[in-house]
Amino acid sequence: MKKQLTLASLLAGFTSLPAWAQSVDPQGLEIIGAPIDGKMGFQPGVTELATDLQWLDGMILVIITLISLFVTGLMIWVAIRYNAKRNPTPATFTHHTPVEIAWTIVPILVLVAIGAWSLPILFRQQEIPVADVTIKATGNQWYWSYEYVDSDFGFDSYMIGAPALGGENMKTPEVIAQLEEAGYSESEWLLATDTAVVVPINKTIVVQVTGSDVIHAWAVPAFGVKQDAVPGRLAELWFKAEKEGVYFGQCSELCGKAHAYMPITVKVVSEEAYEEWLNRAAEEYAGIFQPLTVASAD
Repeated sequence: MKKQLTLASLLAGFTSLPAWAQSVDPQGLEIIGAPIDGKMGFQPGVTELATDLQWLDGMILVIITLISLFVTGLMIWVAIRYNAKRNPTPATFTHHTPVEIAWTIVPILVLVAIGAWSLPILFRQQEIPVADVTIKATGNQWYWSYEYVDSDFGFDSYMIGAPALGGENMKTPEVIAQLEEAGYSESEWLLATDTAVVVPINKTIVVQVTGSDVIHAWAVPAFGVKQDAVPGRLAELWFKAEKEGVYFGQCSELCGKAHAYMPITVKVVSEEAYEEWLNRAAEEYAGIFQPLTVASAD
């Protein structure tokens, strides 16, 4: 007959390592949301918000390209057709009512169409849904502090190689070794942090954003989110990531001399991996020991 044995903090403490809560296995997660040297365009959109924004950008680009080509062609045609050599006797009329009506109504219709497409996307960003996970992000000079509001724990997140961690903001062999130890490569320098935000896939994540000193901004391009972190104010953004992986962002508001060195790292994992990480993180960061249940035979 089997019985359940509940082991308390002693066993949990033995199985813990200094960075236990961050062992979501970064090597097993694809790095998706990262800038690439020499490339143009958006990072892959992995949220509804990001795909909407990228579609809207493409649609407006088509409209303004057509308008630019039309105006440019019209100017070339007028310059050729009505120059002094081909048109020695210019017309003397002062206005053309149908043309004036057309160039007033057509731009209005274009702007109304753009507004009809863009306003719903804007409202979708600003209407914060009920959260599955709530995280408070506080911008500091020059790192981020995160609090998992529903789980009563938090941690600070520094760029790997930042001065606060003994670095010099330079890609030294020591920094490269730190990156590799954390599961990143040399190309993730200036992007990877010592601790990452971990969220479950296909869950609504609400991030409460504020600042402790000056104005910062929490932005992750692949999620289509960017929110200023203003001291004394609490703003919110939301996203629902649809693909597991590692995503990078940056503080996007000039906040001082080390502004370029406060990146954001978010790992999107399965629900099972998230629950496992959450238990370990609560134990490591908040000292909340998680009972470990094992089975043994009499």
